[in-house]
Amino acid sequence: MKRILVTGGSGFLGSHLCEKLLAEGNEVLCVDNLFTGRKVNIQHLLQMDNFEFHRHDITFPLYVEVDEIYNLACPASPIHYQFDPVQTIKTSVMGSINMLGLAKRLKVKILQASTSEIYGDPEIHPQPESYRGCVNTTGIRACYDEGKRCAETLFFDYHRQHQVAIKVMRIFNTYGPRMHPNDGRVVSNFIVQALRGKDITIFGTGQQTRSFCYVDDLIDGMYKLMNSRDDFQGPVNIGNPCEFTMLELAEMIIDLTGSSSRLIFLPLPQDDPLQRKPQIDLAQKELGWEPKIQLAEGLTKTINYFEKTLTKQGVAITV
Repeated sequence: MKRILVTGGSGFLGSHLCEKLLAEGNEVLCVDNLFTGRKVNIQHLLQMDNFEFHRHDITFPLYVEVDEIYNLACPASPIHYQFDPVQTIKTSVMGSINMLGLAKRLKVKILQASTSEIYGDPEIHPQPESYRGCVNTTGIRACYDEGKRCAETLFFDYHRQHQVAIKVMRIFNTYGPRMHPNDGRVVSNFIVQALRGKDITIFGTGQQTRSFCYVDDLIDGMYKLMNSRDDFQGPVNIGNPCEFTMLELAEMIIDLTGSSSRLIFLPLPQDDPLQRKPQIDLAQKELGWEPKIQLAEGLTKTINYFEKTLTKQGVAITV
């Protein structure tokens, strides 16, 4: 049994990771400041003897004894990370320094949940790990994009300078149960709007693309990366290479929900990437990983989750 620290552990991805680690027989210390994470996501874990929750902001040092660290702490949706952009940068940069310092002191392995956003609005498609990105350093998304880019630099510098054992994964669009219904991400937006019979809002022409990975596949890739061979640090793309336009996604959700929602079009937000698709050859080679769950199957599970969640909140479902 390992004692494993998961920062951001009550968030969408973090809560699923905590479940995975517990199922593997580990003891889990879940740390979260609950800015975007929610205790309801881990409520079912709180009574377990080998699970512990600690409310803490990783921009401040954390003094614990653990055997491994997964660093997932950072708001990840535009609505949330643009709410307090300075704090977003602090979480990525100062939070990484604090967690790397902890890993250095304890001589333990640490995984960084980086992001496909480090590629910005890419000029290469699909995006391989070797691509260095096209990011607007002064734009409204830069607090997240550049914060995560700096975090990757810190991880590799701590590895080179202090021999800290690191793993870095670049997460592409992920969806599934426990997404926040008001996080502004396209999957949760479209599903909630469809279930309520509201207009589905599409930014731009709807021809921009994303590649959607179901959360169970993503967590499997994260776990495999942490337990991969010692001399493989990454960075490695973890995402689903099947690409869909926003129009295709909206139409699929309308079909799966049976909604009568109409499509309306709004201006494209500043610096919103027009294409996003991972090249996953490295994950296949080094981790033996590739996604298994197709979009329609994953969306059905996610729709069922939102249906139950909205009903509990007293929100009228019209489909």
